[in-house]
Amino acid sequence: MTTDPLTSDDASAAPDTLSKSQQAYGWIKERIASQDFTPGYRLVLGSIAGELDMSVVPVREAIRQLEAEGLVTFERNVGARVSMVDDSQYRYSMQALSILEGTATALAARRLTETDIRDARRINERMIETLEHFDPRAFTRLNQEFHSTLYSKCANPRMLELVTAEWARLGHLRDSTFSFVPGRAQESVREHENILQLIESGAQLGEIEKVARRHRAATLDAYMIHEHPDEVLGLPAF
Repeated sequence: MTTDPLTSDDASAAPDTLSKSQQAYGWIKERIASQDFTPGYRLVLGSIAGELDMSVVPVREAIRQLEAEGLVTFERNVGARVSMVDDSQYRYSMQALSILEGTATALAARRLTETDIRDARRINERMIETLEHFDPRAFTRLNQEFHSTLYSKCANPRMLELVTAEWARLGHLRDSTFSFVPGRAQESVREHENILQLIESGAQLGEIEKVARRHRAATLDAYMIHEHPDEVLGLPAF
């Protein structure tokens, strides 16, 4: 049975007067508020129970309460994860990044060496290796490393500043898009190889920019279809 939401008196009560489920609730909610647990972060009941030295039962009750408040979502075969409470800023950053990163990648394409391409492909291979035992955080780190390898030689320093700023902003807004739509990861690594082949073949810069931009926008599309399917119906591809 779930507990009632904490009242203001509950929140200010001494820890030893709170039930275990209330203690777990406060502990998890505090970490969501501080962004130790960022949007998309998977809440593993056993790990939290071990951290708090209690059984999983009160932790499960706390998760249900947080779910009722909209702070946590639960999906079959995925489990509990921190919700994206207000994702409008995430959408704006992803849209901006799709344009900025696509352009920066195209501007850097002719400056990339065979070593750069080889390094990028090696990173993509490491990303493929993570798919078997998928870790969204590790995948996202490698994903950023891959794209940085491709756009870092862009000759426009202002463009690089903007791309770096949007990547940092995304890191503050959420943990990993791939926590929400893990199936997108497999599509992403295939698209990476396509971008590399275009650069290797000396494709027109406009084509490289278009494919790199759509690659970034496709991740946002996957998230929107998963989280807000009614909002994307009839919208043009960004």
